[in-house]
Amino acid sequence: MADLLRLATAGSVDDGKSTLVGRLLYDTKSVLADQIDAVTRASVDKGLATPDLSLLVDGLRAEREQGITIDVAYRYFATPQRSFVLADTPGHVQYTRNTVSGASTAQLVILLTDARKGVIEQTRRHAAVLALLGVPKLVLAVNKIDLVDDPATVFAEISAEFNTLTKTLGWAPEDVLEIPVSALHGDNIASRSDNTPYYTGPSLIEHLESVPVDADNTSLGLRFPVQYVIRPRTAEYPDYRGYAGQIAAGSVSPGDEIVVLPSGIRTTVERIDTPDGELAVAQTGRSVTLILADEVDISRGDIIASVADAPEPIDSFDATVCWLGDKPLRAGARLLLKHGTRTTQAIVGALVERFDEQNLAAVPSPDALELNDIGRISVRVAEPIAADDYRANRHTGSFLLIDPAGGNTLAAGLVGDVLTAVEVGAPA
Repeated sequence: MADLLRLATAGSVDDGKSTLVGRLLYDTKSVLADQIDAVTRASVDKGLATPDLSLLVDGLRAEREQGITIDVAYRYFATPQRSFVLADTPGHVQYTRNTVSGASTAQLVILLTDARKGVIEQTRRHAAVLALLGVPKLVLAVNKIDLVDDPATVFAEISAEFNTLTKTLGWAPEDVLEIPVSALHGDNIASRSDNTPYYTGPSLIEHLESVPVDADNTSLGLRFPVQYVIRPRTAEYPDYRGYAGQIAAGSVSPGDEIVVLPSGIRTTVERIDTPDGELAVAQTGRSVTLILADEVDISRGDIIASVADAPEPIDSFDATVCWLGDKPLRAGARLLLKHGTRTTQAIVGALVERFDEQNLAAVPSPDALELNDIGRISVRVAEPIAADDYRANRHTGSFLLIDPAGGNTLAAGLVGDVLTAVEVGAPA
């Protein structure tokens, strides 16, 4: 069975991102014949000589009217080597918050740039956001390479500038690849193109099929947010008490000693139940029900963790947030904080700094964080949370800030000073 790669796209408006996604779906035969026929007819009506593959993905009426992608849409495709889940994110600066949402779980991101424009402001903004999110692998697709006069020189210059940027942001050279492509004509998408003799690397799909992706969170012990306590109270199961959820990190086996957080109660795992029967071991990402050796007070929102490296519950901490709300964030705001399966009241203390993603610099003590701003804040919560530093664990190191009145998500947060990972300096 082919393994799974979670990826996302990012790029500026009009860089051809929707066309690239459409080309990936088309070249992997992941669209139906009647969809291709409909796109072909629509393209002919628009006077185009080739099918406009962006029509395969820009499904929202508002997107088609504006010619931009404004929502995060998930696409699914597969090759014989691997299956893919792709988050197609917006390119406009107004929708940076959607890019954060789409890329937050990605193992690889395809960042597009127009060969005629090179590395621009929005390219730097997206790269900085992706670095903050800890995206492991990055591909720069230099699109529309067929439209420049000296493609070899242009590609070399863009690659050099992008490599300098990604090194500054903390990526190792082996985790970043630049590929010259033409999404419209399919050059270097499914197979290597004769139109780019200066490029000797893999095509985009070849790279996606073969890029090594480490298993998530293998360095940490068990992290198991309890989603539901199962107590059927039937004649068949009179004393059954199971704790259901999805393993966020590590693995678990019967006999393992665990600690319940934030209470600190210790016990051992007696059994691992699933709808298909018991398991001898369960790994990251598996949804299971844990049966413990002792009856302990556990409820939704608690975290079952390995004793060896259990996080210390915290009620105040620094965090990096991307502000998603239309109204600015100011110190003293009273919000709800959702961490894993626990939701608790929170107060925002100081606004420590705002991140200038263009200069990779910190602007200290801002008055507010506006829509799409990224900054470091201090937070105090009413109930302790068992959080890891985001750089150690993307799942248990992330949280949401929620409007207590309307229930809208106002911020995506990362526990710890993640900004240091991108070498933030003082403003010039």
